[in-house]
Amino acid sequence: MAERNEVKLLGAWGSPFVTRTEIALKLKNVNYAFLQENLAAKSELLLKSNPAQKKVPVLIHGDKPICESLIIVEYIDDVWSSGPSILPSDPYDRATARFWAAYLDDKWLPTTRAIDTVVLAGEGEEARQAQMDKVYEILVLMEEAFKKCSKGKPFFGGDQIGYLDIAFGSFLGWLRFREKVHEIKLIHPAKTPELVKWADRFSQHPAVISVMPTTEQLITNLEYGKNLFAKVRAAYGSK
Repeated sequence: MAERNEVKLLGAWGSPFVTRTEIALKLKNVNYAFLQENLAAKSELLLKSNPAQKKVPVLIHGDKPICESLIIVEYIDDVWSSGPSILPSDPYDRATARFWAAYLDDKWLPTTRAIDTVVLAGEGEEARQAQMDKVYEILVLMEEAFKKCSKGKPFFGGDQIGYLDIAFGSFLGWLRFREKVHEIKLIHPAKTPELVKWADRFSQHPAVISVMPTTEQLITNLEYGKNLFAKVRAAYGSK
């Protein structure tokens, strides 16, 4: 096992992509130092470690930087191989997990953030519902993916949290934040009952609890969350 001073994580609190990396490190029981980045004034270490994108997360193992959250998760799985496996061992299952993880990274954030945009623009309930329907389309697909990937077991990865659990589960903090802010239900028992149960199991996992931000923390501790909450409350005419 690496010593704490050998593994550093450059991150920003509240980022689902940073949360991904932390969950993987927790699953593998890796000691690491978390270095909080100010994204408005990025550190020299971050700029040096990820000169192409200048983004977090960056995992630094010894003196080697690894960038991009899903790549970092795979790296952690490869390097700390004595811990529970994150990627499926079967090549087809591994390819399937990677496909859905890439799909989520392409679709999830722009689709969910669009709900914020239409509300703040005052486009009305019909526009908000149209954006919610787009989120539901993704969730229905993920419900079917869960049934196939889990094979009747508790997680996408089977008996234990795996690659796709981490890829999708890292968004749950912000999903629940938006449910509260907009007074909506996205992961709905009537539409995606298996995802509802999966989300509860995932959120209660020991590797997740300590790093997944709560709704209250996102509202009070993160400037974006605080501002969005205030603006949406004002747009709805409520406090």
